[in-house]
Amino acid sequence: MIGQTIAHYRITAKLGEGGMGEVYRATDTKLDREVALKILPASFAQDPGRMARFEREAKVLASLNHPNIAAIYGVEERALVMELVEGASPKGPMPFDDAWKIASQIAAALESAHDKGIVHRDLKPENIKITPDGVVKLLDFGLAKAFTEQKEPSANPEQSPTLTIGATEVGVILGTAAYMSPEQAKGKSVDKRADIWAFGVVLYELLTGERLFKGEDVSETLVSVLRDEPDFAKVPANARRLLGRCLEKDPKQRLRDIGETRFLLNEVEALPAAPKNRWPWLVAAMLALALIAVSVFAYRATQPEEHPLTRLNVDLGPDAMTGVNTTVAISPDGRRMVYPARGPDGRQQLATRLLDQTAPTLLPGTEGGFDPFFSPDSQWIGFFAAGQLKKIAVQGGVPISLCTVPNPVGGSWGEDDNIVLAPGTVGPLYRLPASGGTPKPFTKLDSRGTSHRWPQMLPGGKAVIFTFSTTGYGQENSGIAAMSLKAGEIKVLQRGAYYGRYVPTGYLTYVHDGVLFAARFNPDRLEVSGAPTPVVEGVLANSVSGGGQMDISWLASGTGTLVYLPGKGLAQTWRVAWLSNSGNIQPLISSPGVYAIPRFSPDGKKLAFTNGADIYIQDLERDATARLTFSGAAQAEVWAPDGRHIVFEDASAGFSLSWIRSDGASEPQKLSTGARNLAPWSFSPDGKRLAYFETSPDTGQDIWTLPLDLSDPDHPKPGKPEVFLRTTADELAPMFSPDGRWIAYRSTESGSNEVYVRPFPAGSGGKWQISTGGGLYALWSNNGRELFYETADDRIMVVDYTVNGGSFIPGKPRIWFDKQLFYMARSNLDLAPDGKRFAVLTAPEALGGNQGNVHVTMLLNFFDELRRRIPAK
Repeated sequence: MIGQTIAHYRITAKLGEGGMGEVYRATDTKLDREVALKILPASFAQDPGRMARFEREAKVLASLNHPNIAAIYGVEERALVMELVEGASPKGPMPFDDAWKIASQIAAALESAHDKGIVHRDLKPENIKITPDGVVKLLDFGLAKAFTEQKEPSANPEQSPTLTIGATEVGVILGTAAYMSPEQAKGKSVDKRADIWAFGVVLYELLTGERLFKGEDVSETLVSVLRDEPDFAKVPANARRLLGRCLEKDPKQRLRDIGETRFLLNEVEALPAAPKNRWPWLVAAMLALALIAVSVFAYRATQPEEHPLTRLNVDLGPDAMTGVNTTVAISPDGRRMVYPARGPDGRQQLATRLLDQTAPTLLPGTEGGFDPFFSPDSQWIGFFAAGQLKKIAVQGGVPISLCTVPNPVGGSWGEDDNIVLAPGTVGPLYRLPASGGTPKPFTKLDSRGTSHRWPQMLPGGKAVIFTFSTTGYGQENSGIAAMSLKAGEIKVLQRGAYYGRYVPTGYLTYVHDGVLFAARFNPDRLEVSGAPTPVVEGVLANSVSGGGQMDISWLASGTGTLVYLPGKGLAQTWRVAWLSNSGNIQPLISSPGVYAIPRFSPDGKKLAFTNGADIYIQDLERDATARLTFSGAAQAEVWAPDGRHIVFEDASAGFSLSWIRSDGASEPQKLSTGARNLAPWSFSPDGKRLAYFETSPDTGQDIWTLPLDLSDPDHPKPGKPEVFLRTTADELAPMFSPDGRWIAYRSTESGSNEVYVRPFPAGSGGKWQISTGGGLYALWSNNGRELFYETADDRIMVVDYTVNGGSFIPGKPRIWFDKQLFYMARSNLDLAPDGKRFAVLTAPEALGGNQGNVHVTMLLNFFDELRRRIPAK
């Protein structure tokens, strides 16, 4: 055969042979690639009926598209064209971690195929290859069903071929003796549980280096399969439960789905010690019931019938803190929760707890952390804190900073070990390796300048779904979209919705008006079918940011757990309050709201702020509030020095910088446009320069200034924007000094966020680092002697400074306030003109209110509930 050509495939070498024919290496002369050709026996190829059936089955198998399954390219004459996999079959014994790396990839491949109704039927080490890159590839997937050649059994039980073909016929033995299930050995009909049995046999062999069922010939081996009970004495303790469930001789008692191996793997794993003297009352009776129910669900999913929906109320205790968008995240394997909690010093940290733990474990180094999300293997937690995307192992350790993010709105960790995130409230999604690096644009904004946020990578890593907004903020301007990584095309899935989440059993869920909806969803075609169905009422969500207070353990084979924060309306409201350095907090605005970015007028008599996604003005002397914008698309407001005008970021006008009178007597006027997250930040004292920052796909955050002709104050004429600072680092939040000679800003040039000062205009002098140990946003005092800044660990610092000619001389930073009582994301505080106190956003309990214990709802068997509510057509 060497040198011969079949169709356009030139045979170059023989690779092996088996019961299904001989295998050759060949060159695809059309596509210039190496392939494997399985040449079928002549007797097989001469039977038209059998060949027709083989080709039909091969087409079904060709639909499999998984990184751990060797692809089938087609059928030519009597040859099956397959992906050429370089590598060797795995052999034991090997350490547990190494064995599980292989076994978990085998399970992922089987799970993907089983979901499409395809069973391997001949899983054994010889049909498994490990590439030089460590990727597991399953060979001959499902060919036992397609192949119809009957042969006499081989005398070698380790290499016995597939004995006969009858895919669903009773009374025909199918498989390889040492790895076939008891029902196969008896000639009974088989399903995916036969693969689960073979998986257990293979895993045992990887761990011990010994075959589990032995015999001198095929017959004796089959007798061993039917008669002998496995002895797991040589198997590591944390794999025995798993192997026992895989190797139940009665298929009705066997593990139902291969994906559930991840639930059973670490059943006897030692749990972290609970912290002493922390939250001893946390274990309420209802939570105990929750833990028992979850354990029953996770470890006893043996019956084929669907599981009833179980609703549980879980008390996280008073130290748990409700976030703006994500309060509780649940790991993909459904075993662990993570949520923000108040640490011993009062600062927010992330806390994690296995569902069978009696108390949470605080994760040091996660101070200020919010919106957590898990890695696909449930071993890492990604989160945002202090302007950084970070990750930390679920068992704790030193957090690792991955990149800078100015104002993040969601992240998702894909199975390809890349993280997709929305680094700002405006702009596309970005992607970077989970090991860290420079984020690269991932999605592309359309001509209207949409905002992409709250991504979720679909299992398999072939597509991402996300929330988008068109002309502004709020659910009426939002929707759910999806992008195929291969095609790069964005498809709108649902309008008027936000926080879309895919359920691997074939559903898309999303929030609308505090109700969780679900609809049938095809992840390959990225298509929603059928009318959406409301499935859960009273899910807290943030229609402004598009975030939802919910999470799903998404292992496709499990029955699934939904966890959410119950209630109506927005997930978090704040109070605006006065803060003095003594820690005294007094109400500034009495009613709570979805407030952000409070800003004093130059005379200190008024306060501008956003509520939802519009700007309001509070008259502090009259205690009266007036709404300034009505677009639902305004934020980042900045007072002009005359006190009569405000500039803001206007998403309703293509993310422009717009100018409006502070008394509302005029319509907004566009000053500058762009689709790259323009954020106004401060004016020069004469009002003739506006400092802002924007996002560039090449250099990240850059600082610009916009000249303004104010000869007619109500109709300013903008000049050409000028770069103040643009480097490969991120520079943002530029603040003019009271005399206009300096600009304080934040930069990542040192590898972390720090506050610096440079002279204005650009290029007229040096640079001075102000913060030490991290700094976020700078605020100048009007006295010309003090510069304040926020730290990454939620403190307010102050630096005395002097000016000597062209030199800026900063003093040593000192603490002005050192206790977290308020929300500090995106500079949600402002210094009053008198320089003695701040306006801050604070939770109600800081003003004497009682937040009480945080309760979340868990719905066990959520996937089965979706199947009942929205059955497949």
